[in-house]
Amino acid sequence: MVGMGMLCAVSFNRYGRLYYLDPGELRPQVGDKVLVPTDEGPEVAECVWAAQWVSEDTDGFPRLAGLAGDEDLRRDELLRRRKADAKVAAKRLIREHGLPMKVVAIDHVFATPETGSDRTTVYFTAPHRVDFRSLVRDLGATLHCRVELRQLSARDSARVQGGIGSCGRDLCCATFLTDFEPVTIRMAKDQDLPLNPLRISGACGRLMCCLKYEHPLYQRFQESAPAIGSRVSTPEGDGKVVGHSVPRDSVTVRLDADGSRCSCSRASVCAPRKAHDQHYS
Repeated sequence: MVGMGMLCAVSFNRYGRLYYLDPGELRPQVGDKVLVPTDEGPEVAECVWAAQWVSEDTDGFPRLAGLAGDEDLRRDELLRRRKADAKVAAKRLIREHGLPMKVVAIDHVFATPETGSDRTTVYFTAPHRVDFRSLVRDLGATLHCRVELRQLSARDSARVQGGIGSCGRDLCCATFLTDFEPVTIRMAKDQDLPLNPLRISGACGRLMCCLKYEHPLYQRFQESAPAIGSRVSTPEGDGKVVGHSVPRDSVTVRLDADGSRCSCSRASVCAPRKAHDQHYS
């Protein structure tokens, strides 16, 4: 068991983002309610992947705080009702104030001896900066707690809400991405993708983050592979390059002998020296 540990996966919402934790001495089963340590104290989550041995080192994973008891479940139910009430109130007041805002998520924290009062945070998106000072006052009076409003970018909004990408998997931003790196249209061009916004945009409406994953591979391929239209020599004979397949690290060549096409690995294709000299003569 050297280098091995146990992990379980939990979710705070049905079909929500999975969080992996070290169960410690606990052995939660699928469907069990467990306590997950957070900055605001332990919160109730549901185990969706029972504790099992994994080959990775689990020292860096947070540890479960325990199994949820009746009091924890009652507190969690109250917390969910407070969030739902806050969302309804926020949407109603936004309409009354005529503000161009969309509520994305609600967070509620119960009062502690340090804070002295409950706090509700409303996450929203808007096409531009919004003056929401009067909205905060009305929300505070309606919810009887301290209220904060935080504007999210399009990518942060997708991360908070989650969803399924065009690949059929959970959104990268809602699962493992911690930082958003710049993504450019050049990356789509280098990968010969159709420049159709509907095809290369993610759930956030911006260019898909995954365009960056394979871009270095395409760059290295283009630096060493013969260009389309160039004359080359292959194990099957001489011909002209008519296509590239970066994932296979190969090029497609139309042979001079019979006009047929063959797929050859990039390493096995080279430009004949005579053709190369004639090209520059």
